Amino acid sequence: MADQRAQLTWTDDQIPVSDRFDDPYYSLHNGLEETRHVFLAGNDLPVRFAPGFHIAELGFGTGLNMLTVWSEWERSGQTSPLYFSSFEAFPMASADMRRALAGFPELQPWSDRFLTHWDGHKCQLETLQLRVIQGDARATLPAWAGIADAWFLDGFSPAKNPELWGAELMQDVAQHTAPGGTAATYTAAGFVRRGLQEAGFQVMRTSGYGHKRHMTRAVKL
Repeated sequence: MADQRAQLTWTDDQIPVSDRFDDPYYSLHNGLEETRHVFLAGNDLPVRFAPGFHIAELGFGTGLNMLTVWSEWERSGQTSPLYFSSFEAFPMASADMRRALAGFPELQPWSDRFLTHWDGHKCQLETLQLRVIQGDARATLPAWAGIADAWFLDGFSPAKNPELWGAELMQDVAQHTAPGGTAATYTAAGFVRRGLQEAGFQVMRTSGYGHKRHMTRAVKL
């Protein structure tokens, strides 16, 4: 998959920007706090943590979202594994992940363990069972056998990466969500919210992070 690797440009602040989508991998203001606001709080985490909890994600990127939630999983006292499945069409090279994650020293105990055991597809540790499914999610998600308790919808901007936000894919997300499961995303684009609603989610527009006025939270009915 060498031709499918993420191609990057780095800002002066050492934030990776996708050349393909002309979009940064996380907030230029504070990527860690954005993840906490959008994906953790947006899915009512860590309050919902329980043994066997399964998170699924569209867009693995640097691994920042996974590391943030895994750190909270351990801090909350969970000793069983967190299950985390992510769908990524253009995986980032490990060296680029390491460079990006160096910007979050608070997560270093988790990023070091992750990168030590990461083989490009999975990372299996006592408190983490991570699998990254490579390829176009429109093809790989329908074939996935998993059911998620929470979704992190974190593709690049819908205006630049519409393939990861279409109504059919939101239907697939719904079909792989447990009853009462949740989804959260930084975008409040109308077509994304409508797609989630038509797929069977109750959709709420809430306050976004940083310069983004709104984000989206959803609950599977």
